Amino acid sequence: MRRPFMATPDQLASLEGQQYLVLRPTAAVGEVYRDVQDAALAHLGIPARRPHTGHVTLRGFSEPERREELAELIRSWAARQSPIEVIAEAVDEFPAPWQILIVRLARSASLVSAYSTLTTALDATDFRRLGELPLTDWTFHLSVLYGKTLDAAVWSRFSDAEVRALEPEPAEIITEAELVWYQDGIEHAEVLPLRG
Repeated sequence: MRRPFMATPDQLASLEGQQYLVLRPTAAVGEVYRDVQDAALAHLGIPARRPHTGHVTLRGFSEPERREELAELIRSWAARQSPIEVIAEAVDEFPAPWQILIVRLARSASLVSAYSTLTTALDATDFRRLGELPLTDWTFHLSVLYGKTLDAAVWSRFSDAEVRALEPEPAEIITEAELVWYQDGIEHAEVLPLRG
């Protein structure tokens, strides 16, 4: 059974009407992600918002009225996209004001290419994209936990203790993407094999 990426009512409500193209690590990177999240939560010692399942977001959208049109474009992209190598290189953070602990990914050739070819496909459309940055500014990552509501000093002490390089760097090949959308308080997903 497919494990959802977000599971709490407040997360689902905050994502209503949005769509995301994500990768789901399930082998070495997925295992490291779960270990990092468990250890971080134990170290923090208080409840924290977090993804229910680790994922690499390639794009976010706000197209509730044109979801099927968006899905057609993403399906076409996936049919041409080769499997993607993800390599976890460090536990890192997005500092204040975001205060997000992450597993940072290396810029593997296939991951960079996937982001770039998706950008090219999207540039020919007027789909509303969320939080998009140019490739040179994008940090490929898996969000571990969200600490935006924590006091800045508490966050700083916590993140200083968590941030580190991963040695060795776990890697895996991902052979499918997922187009995830949030509607009526429910997470929905379509699995898209990467066939290129």
